[in-house]
Amino acid sequence: MVPLEQFTARVHSVDAVVHRMRALGAAWPERDGVAVFNRVYLAVTEEVDRRLETGHFTDARAAITLDVRFAERYLDAVEAVADERRPPACWRPLFQLRRHPGVRPLQFALAGINAHIGHDLALAVVDTCRTLGCEPAELEDAFDRVGDVLVSLEERIREDLMPGPDLLQIADPLTHLLGAWSLDRARDAAWSAARAVWALRELPDLAEEFVERLDTGVGLVGRCLLTPLSPPLGAR
Repeated sequence: MVPLEQFTARVHSVDAVVHRMRALGAAWPERDGVAVFNRVYLAVTEEVDRRLETGHFTDARAAITLDVRFAERYLDAVEAVADERRPPACWRPLFQLRRHPGVRPLQFALAGINAHIGHDLALAVVDTCRTLGCEPAELEDAFDRVGDVLVSLEERIREDLMPGPDLLQIADPLTHLLGAWSLDRARDAAWSAARAVWALRELPDLAEEFVERLDTGVGLVGRCLLTPLSPPLGAR
């Protein structure tokens, strides 16, 4: 287990996020399911950092704040597990099945992306609005540009983690799982959820219920994405 002290300090910059995720990657076994997602997310965060340096974002402050608040949601889930507390429901399937031999790396990656986009991104938008004292509409450009980084890397992620053609047949269950989830749709749903949570901010009980249902629903999708596929790779 990674020492808890590695997780307790809050991150305040994209560089700090990158440092934390690199430390996690060094501490976990390569085949660990959370480590698989962590490598994917690290690549995304490094690309966001590179684009910040090249002036890709019209409002760098908004983009940095959104990126950091977004990352904190994942890092908080890691910290909860390290501290033997329950993470949000959206993250539980990945942490529970992280060492399952019948779950393929691409499944781990997609399950983590599902949790982070489907649940964390919406709440990160709200966190950012509160931090900057702005409305969601003022973050839409930063939201879209960060999302574009995810989409631009999605194909590479799938290619890197997809089994070879000798293992992936048209009837392979992984083919069906891949076709059942879309990053674009998840991103659109996250934006709608963020606007809904923000609109409900004066009704905290209703907002809490909405977020709880969102968390549960995303967790259910994650559990489906992590359906063990037998036999494990290499056993055919």
